[in-house]
Amino acid sequence: MTDIDPRAAIPDSSLARAITEFVRDTETELLFNHSSRVYHFGALAGLQRGLSFDRELLYAGAMFHDVGLMPSHSSAHERFEVDGAFAARDFLRSHGISEEDAYTVWTAIALHTTPGVPQHMHPVVALVTAGVEMDVLGLTYQQYSDVEREAVVRAFPRTPKFKEDIIQAFYEGIRHKPDTTFGNVKADVIADKEPHFHRGNFCSVIRCSAWHG
Repeated sequence: MTDIDPRAAIPDSSLARAITEFVRDTETELLFNHSSRVYHFGALAGLQRGLSFDRELLYAGAMFHDVGLMPSHSSAHERFEVDGAFAARDFLRSHGISEEDAYTVWTAIALHTTPGVPQHMHPVVALVTAGVEMDVLGLTYQQYSDVEREAVVRAFPRTPKFKEDIIQAFYEGIRHKPDTTFGNVKADVIADKEPHFHRGNFCSVIRCSAWHG
């Protein structure tokens, strides 16, 4: 993409190419394009904020952040974010990435639906969430130029009804384990699709515990 800062380009490395191949073979086109946009918007946010970040690690975090929605990487009882985090960690380990760097990516993926925390952490953790918040929620839409937004979307298109399509993709990935959405924004997805869904309540957990008083 010649219309955006080359420092936000996908890394030209064997690791990045392996990540691209793996995620393209694992995810739907909807999620692959979404994850690719998350990388670019996250990298651009990093440049805007003057952060120093490893593009390969950011690419890994962005591309794997929704892998846990896919049946091939979805556990029965873990949050989908954690499933994706473990998939990324195992992949990075198998490609000789250090435990410290793999754990940074693990953390970025595990926390990407936990508002208010990632922006205070390691740049890779902060920027994966920044990319997600831009592409899904549009929270920082005006902080990107028209040229930047159009270039990213031209390279990795949004579907005509992306807003509803991504909500449906979230639902399909977590509907079999609604309890894992307790205390998480994804509980809103289950409630949207299943009007009779009763989400967990933190105060009820306290009041119903085995403690007396």
